[in-house]
Amino acid sequence: MNTHILIFRIRSYLKYFLFARHRKGYGIHSPFVFFLVRELAGEKYPFYAFKRVDAARRMLLKNSTVIETHTLGAPSVSNKQQKKIKQLVSEGSLPPKFGKILFRLINHFGARNILELGTGTGLSTLWLALPDSRSGVITIEGNAHLYEIAKQLFEIVEVPNIRVWKGSFAELLPEALDQLARLDFVFFDGDHRKNSVLGYFKICLKKVHNDTIFVFDDIHWSREMEEAWHIISGHPRVTVSLDFYRIGIVFFRKECTKQHYVVRL
Repeated sequence: MNTHILIFRIRSYLKYFLFARHRKGYGIHSPFVFFLVRELAGEKYPFYAFKRVDAARRMLLKNSTVIETHTLGAPSVSNKQQKKIKQLVSEGSLPPKFGKILFRLINHFGARNILELGTGTGLSTLWLALPDSRSGVITIEGNAHLYEIAKQLFEIVEVPNIRVWKGSFAELLPEALDQLARLDFVFFDGDHRKNSVLGYFKICLKKVHNDTIFVFDDIHWSREMEEAWHIISGHPRVTVSLDFYRIGIVFFRKECTKQHYVVRL
């Protein structure tokens, strides 16, 4: 890893660790945000679907197959051209505690039209698709090898409400939005370049409604990603934003006043 990037991440995390507030909802005056942090993100009830994701994760962690890891955007892990699947999972996949937050958000707010930019090995997609079999998930992956791995995973786990597309976000995102009447939930991952992330965000704004939820992965992965996150969380249409360090969540609820929270779980 580049030394400058490593130093940036260390400083970024120390800043987060020292100044993050609102652990378990303390100090939050908004009833909506208090519920999100205390009752939803902090919920410990284990859904049955969690076991299915855990089994899928354990299976992938045993897979020593080496694949080409080049992507069409900036990757979230190292720049090595080849890696074992189990390394990709252990180093880059969304940690279960954050996957469970995505699951609970979708389950509670009843999101049906779901989009993911960056399928990876498919584990994060399972968190999006398993809350409700009636939902529809479109997930886009630019790496042909990861695309095949994810497809196989969805067949093994038997999750029929996922459509995985192979290609660039820039080319396929407009087509995906044409097929969705509106966006209930979007998980942005797979491309960690500032201008790209902001571009996808602006395009997706066209299908936003009052209850839409956007989640961004690796918001402190680089200076570029932090800058993109600050612009997104400060956007006029965003009313509530939560920084969990690994992920950032934004809401567009007009009944909420503009608020930003840095939360430590």
